[in-house]
Amino acid sequence: MKNNHLFSSLLMLMVSLLISVGANAQTDKENRPSPPATASGKIGQANITINYSSPSVKGRTLWGDKIPYGKVWRSGANEATTVEVDQDVTVEGKALPAGKYSFYTIPGEDQWTVIFNKTADQWGTQYKEDQDALRVTVKPRKAAAMTERLVYEVKEPGIILRWENLELPIAVKAK
Repeated sequence: MKNNHLFSSLLMLMVSLLISVGANAQTDKENRPSPPATASGKIGQANITINYSSPSVKGRTLWGDKIPYGKVWRSGANEATTVEVDQDVTVEGKALPAGKYSFYTIPGEDQWTVIFNKTADQWGTQYKEDQDALRVTVKPRKAAAMTERLVYEVKEPGIILRWENLELPIAVKAK
């Protein structure tokens, strides 16, 4: 009888520990300096979901300094930003099959390269060019207002990356 009681107590302790560790893992991401965020919407009949970590400007000079021109940027923080489309689409007129992709950019003063990479689930700095599914060129524009935290929007006519005083519109069409 004592052994059954001891076993039950140990089992309850183990279950409690597992639950608390799982709960902490969930809140740890929420407490990061660059917390997780999601943007989703429809372009035509295609559902698009973007999962990213949202860093803050914090008074820094971003473009050309903190985020250098001409170098691959993970377009967020922490884990790679991902873009998932449930139907084939075109991005800036080029075909992108349905699927989940990591999302990178190469910022420039006058134009950016937008990259959809086949390796979706990876840390943001583990980019490998040989896994690119699609690269397109887009033009950034000055934002109407300052945006402290990086944000993505999915709405007709595509995806918008907005951060600091910059917007990056990316044309997306459902096939």
